[in-house]
Amino acid sequence: MKVILLERVERLGALGDVVTVKDGFARNFLLPRSKALRATTANLKVFEDRRSEIEASNEKARDVAAKAGDKLDGSSYVMIRQAGESGQLYGSVSGRDVADAVNAEGGKIDRAMVVLDRPIKTLGVHAVRVRLHPEVAVTVNINVARSPDEADRQARGENVITSQFEEERALDAAAMADLLEGGAGQQVAAEEA
Repeated sequence: MKVILLERVERLGALGDVVTVKDGFARNFLLPRSKALRATTANLKVFEDRRSEIEASNEKARDVAAKAGDKLDGSSYVMIRQAGESGQLYGSVSGRDVADAVNAEGGKIDRAMVVLDRPIKTLGVHAVRVRLHPEVAVTVNINVARSPDEADRQARGENVITSQFEEERALDAAAMADLLEGGAGQQVAAEEA
């Protein structure tokens, strides 16, 4: 099906382009969301008559998104989740969770604006793209931790999982040293008796 794009669509084209797409993509996504019109002669004429109005509307929406993006770009949000000792989350962090965290801090985004290639399933600080407008995208940092203290340590750049294992090794080494010292003292006492 041929359609006329009413806004820039990623990997497809810019405003005013006439492109050929699969019928289902046009019927289920582009047309219901007013991102395109069917490329009929009547629609082509209507589009050309309203082109400057559509471009002005798109420019205004892009400027509003750019202003909102300036506030969001580079901001960090903490999410407390349960995880195993290896840092693997028991659940996952989805686009909806990211949108809820941003909105709780005063931002205004939709979950459809969050671009996650795959859900977040590990502890750490993750960069997440948020597409506010087809031409405006920003990056926010999502700090997934087990506790607020752990989130602070991760924000400072510490790898919490690695440091946890190092602390356990140090405790094990200290316990082993105590055992060896205690065993050597018992041997000396037995020899004296």
